Amino acid sequence: MLQAVQLGKSGLRASKLCLGTMNFGIPGRGHQGDWTLDVDAGRPIFEAALDKGLFYFDCADIYGLGASEEVVGTLLRSLAPREDYVMATKIAMPMGRGAHSGGLSRKHIIEGVDASLRRLGMDYIDHLVIHRHPHGIPGHVQTPVEETMQALHDVVKSGKVHYLGASSMFAWQFAELQMTAKMHGWTPFISMQNHYNLVYREEEREMNAYCASSDIALMPWSPLARGILTGTYQGGFSGGSTSRSKGADRQRTESLYVGEHVFPTAQRVVELADKYAAKPAQIALAWLLSKPEVSAPIVGVSRVDQLDELIGATEIVLAPADIDYLEALYRPVPNLLSNGFS
Repeated sequence: MLQAVQLGKSGLRASKLCLGTMNFGIPGRGHQGDWTLDVDAGRPIFEAALDKGLFYFDCADIYGLGASEEVVGTLLRSLAPREDYVMATKIAMPMGRGAHSGGLSRKHIIEGVDASLRRLGMDYIDHLVIHRHPHGIPGHVQTPVEETMQALHDVVKSGKVHYLGASSMFAWQFAELQMTAKMHGWTPFISMQNHYNLVYREEEREMNAYCASSDIALMPWSPLARGILTGTYQGGFSGGSTSRSKGADRQRTESLYVGEHVFPTAQRVVELADKYAAKPAQIALAWLLSKPEVSAPIVGVSRVDQLDELIGATEIVLAPADIDYLEALYRPVPNLLSNGFS
């Protein structure tokens, strides 16, 4: 069974691993492709997750243009009492072509939260995460941070949202948002969902340290580098072995992971998997969990056996020398936030 962990200074707890739900939805709707799982395909995974103590589910309105929230809501409502799981969803990305279809204006935050609740079929969201900084959303104006933070505070006070979190942005931007909330007595963020794994470690420079010193929970996304650290790509991007890695989504993976260290590091993960009688994905996740500032990574799976493996990774303790071996090849790369597409 997975342990429960406290998220930052709050009373909210998450399971040691959280289930990311980007791959659940309706095939062909939004960005969803041939790797998408519908309600029937997703049910065994959700059943297994709840049975093994995984009770935190991470979604976003943009996933499948709402389809993921519909599928996730349908599954959770049928499988567990509302108090037995934590429902997180994200808001900010454009859901259409309208002037207020995305962003973090007061108008879109209030309307977006209501729309997510309708799709989920729930009365409240446990953990609302802003998908990016108010000034980092493609195609949208730079909403004053005061407007964003007050609107987020208001949806918490309305009872529609219980806690707030944020996702990928520069550390100075996150600090500004937190200080704005503090200055006005508004609800602060309790978590940061950032991009962090063995082959993208730029977050170690500032964000991870800021969150650790501020008691903010780190909940990294893409802990397995979209399959690179599981052996899916077999030595290079041309060696994809799954529907997702061979399909159109591969372009996104290539844009995120650059540098000569990427696949040699992935090979070292494979080597240590043999040493520990484990799977590469377990080693990559065990490395992330060895970092004391990390609270609960967001993992994605498409099969129950993958879920079982990742839960098993929480029991693996890597030797310090093996951690050094995994980290040794890393070289700095351009911070993806500077390019606008992390």
